[in-house]
Amino acid sequence: MIKKENRNWRRKKRHLSIRKKIYGTVERPRLCVYKSEKHIYAQIIDDDKGHTLVAASTLDKELRETLKKTWNKEAAREVGKLIGKRAIEKGIKKVVFDRGGYRYHGRVAELAEGAREAGLEF
Repeated sequence: MIKKENRNWRRKKRHLSIRKKIYGTVERPRLCVYKSEKHIYAQIIDDDKGHTLVAASTLDKELRETLKKTWNKEAAREVGKLIGKRAIEKGIKKVVFDRGGYRYHGRVAELAEGAREAGLEF
């Protein structure tokens, strides 16, 4: 019997190979993206200390009140803008983008564009 590989398992495998090459530092932390069926999450992480510096998602009260849907590209762009705004407030301007094993397409690309609009460089 042929078993089909789980889609999420393959994504995690891709993410591990990406993480070997991408590393966040104090000067240039890592912007990590995770998406589920209904929500999208973003964190800026300092891998030297293992601390999350800034986080944003479609579950935040600021966005929850304004968004009609939390699973579309518009919501992802708003999350990108929010994390960019919060990062700029904390003094973070340059980041390394970690797409989390997902394709740079759709919601992931929109989140990245929103973060760039807010002033993050990557």
